[in-house]
Amino acid sequence: MSIKPTLCALSLILGLTSEGLAEQLPVPTGDVLLTLSGALTHETADGVVTLDRALLEVMETVEFTTSTIWMEGEVTFTGVPLRDVLDYAGAQGQEISAVALNDYKIEIPLSEIEEDTPIIAYLMNGEPMSRRNKGPLWIVYNYDSDAKYRSEVIYSRSIWQLDRIVSNN
Repeated sequence: MSIKPTLCALSLILGLTSEGLAEQLPVPTGDVLLTLSGALTHETADGVVTLDRALLEVMETVEFTTSTIWMEGEVTFTGVPLRDVLDYAGAQGQEISAVALNDYKIEIPLSEIEEDTPIIAYLMNGEPMSRRNKGPLWIVYNYDSDAKYRSEVIYSRSIWQLDRIVSNN
C-alpha cells in the first residue's frame, strides 16, 4: 500500500489543506529509526517528521536482489522508496543530506531520486539489519539492474546506518 493515497484520503476526509495535514502525521509508537527535518511541508509541531519501523512498513515496499561492493554474493533488500519517504514528509528544495549514526553525511540532488530507486532498506535477506550489520536503515540501489548504479557517486550515496535526512533549499 502506498502512503500517498492514504495521505490524500486523510486530507479529504478531514478537510485539511497541506498546512493542516502537518499536525495529522502519525506519531511513531516504536523506536524512531529515521528523522526528517529541514524544508518540509508536513512536519509536526516540533518541526520534524519521525518514522519507526511500523510507519515504514505501511508504505509501498520494494524488494530486489543485487550484489554490492561491500558483501559477498547477492543480497536481497526490502525497503521503501526514498522518494516515497520524502513525499510523505513533503521534502522541498534542491537536495537532501542523508546522515548516518556516525555523522557520515552525503548529499543527493532531489532530481536524481527516481520513483523506486534508491530504497531505504530495513530488511536484508528477510531479516532486520543490526547496527553491526549496516542497519537499521541503509540507502541502497539495485546495483545489478543498471550500470549507472555502479559508480563511485552512487556507492558514496549508499549510506548505511541511516539516521536522519535533512531537506535543503
